[in-house]
Amino acid sequence: MLLVVIILFSVFYLFQINRMTYALCIRKEIPEEKQPKIFRTINVLITILLVSFYMEVLFTV
Repeated sequence: MLLVVIILFSVFYLFQINRMTYALCIRKEIPEEKQPKIFRTINVLITILLVSFYMEVLFTV
């Protein structure tokens, strides 16, 4: 049950972060060719954050 909640939270969180990243790219007028690198970097960092969160919850509960 806990795993399902964490996965749903992670999907929602990644979606929101990608929405904010897109808004940042539009507002700062970042060129189209640089946007995939920005999205990839942010998504990798957020994924590392979410995995570490899961590991912390897994080993403390």
